[in-house]
Amino acid sequence: MRETLLQVQELHDFIIDKIDDMKAQDIVTLDVRGKSSITDLMVVCTGTSNRHVASIADNVNKASKLIDFPPFGISGEEDGEWVVVDMGSVMLHIMQEDARQLYQLEKLWG
Repeated sequence: MRETLLQVQELHDFIIDKIDDMKAQDIVTLDVRGKSSITDLMVVCTGTSNRHVASIADNVNKASKLIDFPPFGISGEEDGEWVVVDMGSVMLHIMQEDARQLYQLEKLWG
């Protein structure tokens, strides 16, 4: 299984490091074990524009490929309002402020 290659906490810390490199704002980690069958942790952060949101996702994508741990999938890059990077045991949600306020993932999953 992929998790044996990179433990959940290591993957989480890697993602936090890469989104912090790109100046993502308001980074929050939600532990959704027992609440979600698709992931263990959700990392939610805010980007300041469509381009910023897409750039954060692109940085995580490129960096994870360099360590031979590419995402299962990335969706939402086209419009850049809300990009989801599926890393398996950690799911990254990069959102513009309006989308983050509208969907309130922290309240939904917290």
